Amino acid sequence: MTQPVSDRSAVHRYAHRAFYDRATIDAILDEGTVCHVGITTDQGHPVVIPLAYGRQGDELYLHGSAASRLFRAARAQGREVCVTVTLVDGLVVARSTYNTDINYRSVVLIGEAHEVADLSEKRRCLDALVEHVIPGRSTEARPPTEKELRATMLLRLLIHEASAKVRRGWPEDNDDDYALPVWAGVVPVRTVFDEPRPDPRMDGDLGAPPSMTAYRRPGPGRA
Repeated sequence: MTQPVSDRSAVHRYAHRAFYDRATIDAILDEGTVCHVGITTDQGHPVVIPLAYGRQGDELYLHGSAASRLFRAARAQGREVCVTVTLVDGLVVARSTYNTDINYRSVVLIGEAHEVADLSEKRRCLDALVEHVIPGRSTEARPPTEKELRATMLLRLLIHEASAKVRRGWPEDNDDDYALPVWAGVVPVRTVFDEPRPDPRMDGDLGAPPSMTAYRRPGPGRA
């Protein structure tokens, strides 16, 4: 376990579950597909929204409509966002309801999000986002047109001020509760991807491409 970048990225509650190394942080980011982005709007109230995201190297990419008020606020100079990703690994069933818990892996990122305005750079970053969610898809499908690129806002967030928090293992009951005749344990949670279903409007009898038939999380080459 390394040290946090700053006090605000440090985990204080259950600090023994904290990780600050990039290997742990990247592995969680690479397995996830949805993040929650928090920001204070121009009107002064907080908003948290779910978004698909992509990671490439030291950068996290967020995309939305160019008309989005949230994205226009997020790109403002000096405005910071908070991005969280959470993976649920199990339900921890304790002998008491008080000690019932969840096994999880989570990451919190804090920093300024900068707009990617150059169209060629935006295209490259959007490809990276698609590859994060569906590895191999960017070479199988039609690339975005210039009009579609201009209608999309892409934000880049450096993975610098970040922390991970991980809970593993069995219930942690009170000593006196271990003698209770109450079942306790863990219910593992995993994400299962079913067979791909073709769009009824698809033209022709096309088989599912490799990005679909071999889909898994995290993708090839990831942690």
